[in-house]
Amino acid sequence: MERSDLKVLMTTFADNEAALAAVRILLTERLIACGTVIPGASSLYLWEGVIEESCEVVVLLKTNLEHVGNCTERLKALHSYEIPGIFVIDPERVSVPYASWAREALRNER
Repeated sequence: MERSDLKVLMTTFADNEAALAAVRILLTERLIACGTVIPGASSLYLWEGVIEESCEVVVLLKTNLEHVGNCTERLKALHSYEIPGIFVIDPERVSVPYASWAREALRNER
């Protein structure tokens, strides 16, 4: 395991199709190395003073520090939510082979 500049962005989408479409765009634009789409999350939240409940899709996006800003802005533009929750998770350590693969995937050469 090594210290790394890799980050994980976490967000949710209303449905699987929207989540997959956003991940594909972010991959095509080389803003992420990988996106993991996890359907079936139950979310309860306060919205305009009312407790709401919905089924959502959790998305984990693997990127690096260099791409976090652009990836976050692009994700906001792709998102259907008025206020999308976008969280940057800073892993303390990342496996060496995975970190090497992700760095290569995020290179701007196409």
